[in-house]
Amino acid sequence: MSAILITFYFLAAITLATAFLTIYSRNPIHSAIYLVLCFFSIAGHYLLFNAQFLAIVHIIVYSGAIMVLFLFTIMLMNLNKEDEVHKPRITRLGAIVVFIVISIVLVTIFINSKTIMGDYDTTGEDFQSIRKLGTVLLNEYMVPFEFASILLLVAMIGVVLLSKKEKTEKK
Repeated sequence: MSAILITFYFLAAITLATAFLTIYSRNPIHSAIYLVLCFFSIAGHYLLFNAQFLAIVHIIVYSGAIMVLFLFTIMLMNLNKEDEVHKPRITRLGAIVVFIVISIVLVTIFINSKTIMGDYDTTGEDFQSIRKLGTVLLNEYMVPFEFASILLLVAMIGVVLLSKKEKTEKK
């Protein structure tokens, strides 16, 4: 086995385990930490594909910004065990069954897939360069880029409104 294949299996195991623990964990802070670990392992997959820029952006955007917003949301909402609705065991069992079924399907697809061997055409153009990515992002995909920024702004405003304490009248 080559080192790349061993690294892929290792990262895949970490990704699946942390994704499962994100869903299965009772503590929301632990779930957020498992999700960050899952994001880092996915960034490792990007590095295996020789997409360094995408890996770094993935770490900065998902593991950095979005998870910080998620943790602040959890902390601002002040989740207590007394306030939390009790989830029946059938829900947790259902999550385990769905996870196992999806894992089996993905492993079966992975085992039965065949790698493509052969020559591929090269144009000589570097699609990994930051200049090329910036040109495409700010020309062809400017509107979705702006929609994403507006969506994040609305999410931040929603967090502030949800975390705002209601004033009670004192008599």
